[in-house]
Amino acid sequence: MEKTDIKITGMHCESCVRLIEKNLGKADGIESAVVNFAAGKASVTYDPAITEPARLVREIEKRGYGARLIERASSSEKDTAYRDELRGLRRRLIAGVVFALPALVLGMFFMNAPIPFQGFVLWILATPVQFYVGREFYLGAWMALRNGSSNMDTLVVLGTSAAYFYSVYLVLFEGGDHQYFEASAVLITLVVLGKYLEAVSKHRTSEAISRLEKLFPKEASVIRNGSEVRVRVEELDPGDVLIVRPGEQVPVDGEIVKGTTTLDESMVTGESVPAARGEGESVIGSTINREGSFTMKVTRTGSETMLAKIIRLVEDAQMRKAPVQRFADRVSSWFVPAVIVIACLTFFVWLAVLGSSPGFALVAAVSVLVIACPCALGLATPTAIMVGTGMGAGEGILVKGGDALETAGNLEHVVFDKTGTITKAEPEITAIVVREGYSEAGCLRLAAGLERGSEHPLAGAIVARAEAEGIVPAETGEFRTHTGRGVEALVDGELHHIGSLRFIGEAGIDTEYFRQQAERFEAEGQTVIMLARAGKALGIFALSDTIRPEAAKAVRRLHAMGLETSMITGDNERVARAIAGKAGISSYRAGVLPDEKVAFIGQLQENGTVAMVGDGINDAPALARADIGIAMGSGTDIAMEAGDIVFMRNDLLSLPRAIRLSRLTMQRIRLNMFWALFYNSVGIPVAAGLLYPWTGWLLNPMIAGGAMAMSSVSVVLSSLLLKRQSF
Repeated sequence: MEKTDIKITGMHCESCVRLIEKNLGKADGIESAVVNFAAGKASVTYDPAITEPARLVREIEKRGYGARLIERASSSEKDTAYRDELRGLRRRLIAGVVFALPALVLGMFFMNAPIPFQGFVLWILATPVQFYVGREFYLGAWMALRNGSSNMDTLVVLGTSAAYFYSVYLVLFEGGDHQYFEASAVLITLVVLGKYLEAVSKHRTSEAISRLEKLFPKEASVIRNGSEVRVRVEELDPGDVLIVRPGEQVPVDGEIVKGTTTLDESMVTGESVPAARGEGESVIGSTINREGSFTMKVTRTGSETMLAKIIRLVEDAQMRKAPVQRFADRVSSWFVPAVIVIACLTFFVWLAVLGSSPGFALVAAVSVLVIACPCALGLATPTAIMVGTGMGAGEGILVKGGDALETAGNLEHVVFDKTGTITKAEPEITAIVVREGYSEAGCLRLAAGLERGSEHPLAGAIVARAEAEGIVPAETGEFRTHTGRGVEALVDGELHHIGSLRFIGEAGIDTEYFRQQAERFEAEGQTVIMLARAGKALGIFALSDTIRPEAAKAVRRLHAMGLETSMITGDNERVARAIAGKAGISSYRAGVLPDEKVAFIGQLQENGTVAMVGDGINDAPALARADIGIAMGSGTDIAMEAGDIVFMRNDLLSLPRAIRLSRLTMQRIRLNMFWALFYNSVGIPVAAGLLYPWTGWLLNPMIAGGAMAMSSVSVVLSSLLLKRQSF
């Protein structure tokens, strides 16, 4: 399966979204299609053996919408598209004001003292508004009708056309003393004004992505044929050698081959403290070189760079719907037809049952049609998600979608991995105890040889100690790893084991010789690794990891938010107890293998929603099993792929902040939905004249149109108010 993004123009409300998703979903070779009304684009997963992106574009265009494939649009190109959209709306708005304002003055203030041919003058003023300013509404309604659907355009067209053509009839056959040309003209102008304000507001919800895109450097100093030349970043290839001077941006991802420096990585990782980098270390494109020139080799360019992947991740997150959006989708599926039925009943009841004039009944029916607004309900969720995920990205918290955002807000239990999450994953050997007749150097040589092929942090500590003492690791053969437990291999033809005491014991090796020393180290909260050869224990290594300085504070904040906490580790009971105690974690599970971590998560899920926090490498199965996986990893590729939420900063305090952000966003979504539903629940009955018999209130269609236009804007502005919240 492959994935493509398609920019869509001409959508006016959630009904359009539903129509496009429905038709794309029925096309051959489509696995899934998600349309984001606020972002104006579709994300489609398809089988390239059956269909192709160009066919998807044609499928959308057949429904009457504009569509084009999104390659890698630059920030300037997106700004141009946005300005073009605003320019078109502004042109229609100005034309509407030019004709509708005189019509309003003439129709409202000279109603009782009509001037000669007033009806014909109003007809002339209203016609350009009806068919030029309102042209897009007619096209949208016609396309919806062709597809057997209805949308917001349907409501606008029905309401304004009823007022306009009834007024034409009155002018031609009834003298035109009481007509509604100004009502239809002002209605259309107000709706266009609402669309203009909505476009401005929606653009602000995606500012986070725009800011990230503007971080891309434009040029780089590259060594070509022995000389330094300036080239555009797009011309760089992996393997190119670049020179980066103080104050310059790192052009692309790479590796330092000469020199040392400190880099400001805050725009990518959110980490405010400059990071020291030297030869052999990686650097991230778009970060700022604070001091020291260095030479680097390009490793990744274009869409493969870290910044490009982050932008892609945020864009994908904004396309993924939160489960709460399903409610809005269900409501929108019957909303427009229901409003049309209510408007027809309103006209019939006032005219046939209550005996009012046709004009009175028409005003009530038109008010019902134009006050109803499916847009507000459609914008309630995606705009809040766009703002929320953008806020998180700006702080180094990457949330991979509305579903993850909603789940994080409903968490009841957080499970931490120990190594690399609660601790720094930088263990050091604190003691070596060997069997009588063996040397520390000899055992370290064997241990380093066995651990050299392992990626576990404890293995790295042993190899690092050997290198520091100038010891050459032993050569091994038939290497075999036992994940989370230990390794075995042949050295000089003899089978050697190294790993946890449990692993050594399960291999049938007697560990009694080192029992007292091992228990003492474990009581101190240290990890013990045992080395054995040919069924005989040779020595033990005591290693200690340092707890993250912010771990205890983060756990306290989680407890204050009402969450339970647990820690799971493959380490022994004593080490687990010591680390959990220092961090303030409620409970722990020690000696757990990777598959047992998954089972533990499953047990907790029987009582509530569970998050798993790990380093994104060896915790991938547990991260996938949890309701939401949260990956620590300083922006590593593996971490970005493994978790539903990724912390670009290797900082546990990002966890309570992410949960707080999720809760704030979900509160805003519920508030938006409440007001959208409340507005329609109250507005439609008032527009239908329900209060007229007791209060004499009958909603003027122009006021109804203005209220409809502003309801969408108010929902978007409500989402933007999230930016004022601290998390």
